Amino acid sequence: MNSSKIRTLVEGAIMVALATVLSFIKVYKLPWGGSITLLSMLPIVIFSLRHGVAKGFAVSFVYALVQLGQGIIIDGLFAWGLTPAMLIGCIMLDYILAYTGLGIAGIFRDKGTAGHIAGIVIAILIRLACHFLSGVIIFASAGMLWEGFYTENSWLYSLIYNASYMVPELIFTLIGAVALLKVPQTKKIILGE
Repeated sequence: MNSSKIRTLVEGAIMVALATVLSFIKVYKLPWGGSITLLSMLPIVIFSLRHGVAKGFAVSFVYALVQLGQGIIIDGLFAWGLTPAMLIGCIMLDYILAYTGLGIAGIFRDKGTAGHIAGIVIAILIRLACHFLSGVIIFASAGMLWEGFYTENSWLYSLIYNASYMVPELIFTLIGAVALLKVPQTKKIILGE
């Protein structure tokens, strides 16, 4: 393996580790899952901007597996009372697809700042869409919505609930990325310019 591949693997591992550490720093935590963290998605989207979508997907998939491990060990995913089919759906939508989708952030990496912002927005909206669908398909059918709070409309409930933490995450991640890309020294490191 050449030094370039080793360097990319090491960078990816560092970004996954950094994102994982940042995911433990919760600014706000919702009662039924989801939280606003201290820029936990930023290292993953920066890696995708730096190395492109294919490598971004690889690193974000590893991050998805780490988040799944956290969900099982820390959040007690298997104790949520979901049927086996719902559990598989939850794992796929809330972990594997949601976090792996962050790898698409580098899709417009050659289009300047507007492309970087668009890629990050798309990546985080994919994550929001996965959590939204999980709420509608899995958690509504499991009866795990707050009583009296939009329980008659699981689509609206899931949208409001998931957007309440994903929109701030999107805003904070964009601010962090733009701040890093505005400084010529960090922009050069991130984008290899």
